[in-house]
Amino acid sequence: MIVTTQPECPRIMNAITDNLQAIRQMILENAQFFGKHDTPICLVAVSKTRSRDEVMIAALAGQRDFGENYAQEGVGKILALREKFADTPLVWHFIGPLQSNKTRLVAENFDWAHSISRAKIAERLAGQRPCHLPPLQVLVEVNVSGEASKSGCAPEEVLPLCKLVMTLPRLTLRGLMCIPEPVADFAAQRRPFACLRALWEELRRAGLPLDTLSMGMSDDFPAAIAEGSNMVRIGTAIFGART
Repeated sequence: MIVTTQPECPRIMNAITDNLQAIRQMILENAQFFGKHDTPICLVAVSKTRSRDEVMIAALAGQRDFGENYAQEGVGKILALREKFADTPLVWHFIGPLQSNKTRLVAENFDWAHSISRAKIAERLAGQRPCHLPPLQVLVEVNVSGEASKSGCAPEEVLPLCKLVMTLPRLTLRGLMCIPEPVADFAAQRRPFACLRALWEELRRAGLPLDTLSMGMSDDFPAAIAEGSNMVRIGTAIFGART
């Protein structure tokens, strides 16, 4: 076990455990309130910049899915915790922007890649995914807000990219992901999520086998659940504010 023995460790352990329990309860309550309780909602704990000890605490509290934005940092945690959780493996999601020079690290170590937005990245992931591993589960990231600073492909580019991904070996297309512009108003938060859900439903009607909508973070996950998200990515509300 690698959890530290520093004096603040029990406080951190209790905080992460309590926060996880509170977030799970809020997810359940929002799903019930908005009538979305038929489909389980996967909680991805965003552990970027968090220590291995913090991830360990969350895993010991029953959390299984973790999201990382930086490939090298994530791989370090994956390798450090793999043996400890060999019987109940953790599921690792790469959720950050994907550059060509990082695709091999993701392909060889992660279980999911949320941020496919270019054909070149998808093709590299497919070519670099080891044959002894299950197919990499992938999501296409969509820039629903149209911001120049945001990653993700434009909505009109999603269908051709999805069709390409479906032809590639060692990849399994699961759905769509977005990170909309932060806003405080609940109705305004819902709008980009509604756009992504509508696109997701359109693709499903066209015959694409999509089952995952990854949308919603610490400040807006209730709005995402209201619009049908079945995978939320939450970091600050679990681990606390970053220092």
